[in-house]
Amino acid sequence: MIKDTTVVEITKGVTLQTERTRSMQSNSRNLAICAVGIFVCYFYYGILQETITKGQYGEEKFTYTLALVFVQCIINALFSRGVLVFTNPGHDATSTSLYAICSITYLGAMLASNHSLQHVTYPTQVLAKSVKPIPVMILGVLVARKRYPLAKYFFVLMIVIGVAMFMYKDKKPAKAVEGHTIGFGEVLLLVSLTLDGLTGASQDRMRSDYQTKPHNMMMNVNLWSILWLAISLIISGEGLEFLGFAQRHPVVLLYMLSFSVASALGQNFIFMTVTSFGPLTCSIVTTTRKFFTILGSVLIFGNPMLSRQWLGTILVFIGLGLDSRYGKEKKNK
Repeated sequence: MIKDTTVVEITKGVTLQTERTRSMQSNSRNLAICAVGIFVCYFYYGILQETITKGQYGEEKFTYTLALVFVQCIINALFSRGVLVFTNPGHDATSTSLYAICSITYLGAMLASNHSLQHVTYPTQVLAKSVKPIPVMILGVLVARKRYPLAKYFFVLMIVIGVAMFMYKDKKPAKAVEGHTIGFGEVLLLVSLTLDGLTGASQDRMRSDYQTKPHNMMMNVNLWSILWLAISLIISGEGLEFLGFAQRHPVVLLYMLSFSVASALGQNFIFMTVTSFGPLTCSIVTTTRKFFTILGSVLIFGNPMLSRQWLGTILVFIGLGLDSRYGKEKKNK
């Protein structure tokens, strides 16, 4: 009898271990799919964004950022609504106020980051945004009461430093700026990073308190964003100015539609990552996206890399490897 009980217990233990292994493999596969989806969609997204914002339209230039984001949010909301109609995930109990707050911090971070480019160089903005996982982690702990093992802080720091070393562009010899202090551009970047962290904390609350599904989160955040942007377009007058621009250059509407579809597909993978693996994991994926894009071009086209960039590459891969193995989130008691 004792022998039979022991055999049953061993069998249960083996079965449980097998299920855990399968679950880990499934999670790893899903994360890989989300990461590849984000990389591909936002690579095309970046090309279209540059086509729209840097393109020549006769003697005019495209300066209607609010209108561009407005159309983007409309397509995002329609896409997520379509998915919800077909999948029918059930009732969404997430607080409406939480969606509203998340949309404000999400839009604020984006607009502050874009506006900072009028006051700081692009490399400065890239370096600042590469540390995004840090405020997401810190504010996740302070606001959303997340708990991470001490090792995870170190691994995330390794990834951030590695990306910063890789992305940094040596300045060409120029006149030194005497007495340079933190200016308005740097303040905007700090605001953007803080709002990124608050967005992550809001998403963490949705995930832990309400088990919010990805497309419910995507649709509601974008619907609230549409409201704020519509108010801004009316008050600023940019809405009417954009309509006149679109009448003179209708090709921009095709570009904007393609841009928004790429955004919707990318956001689909982003919100799947947020709800399945958390905002911190998502911020690490999006932070390393540009790194892997440039690294891929280096490997494919044979562009030279500085020793600093190789060191940054090593740090990123070591940090990602150690984080996937030892940086698992602690469960809240």
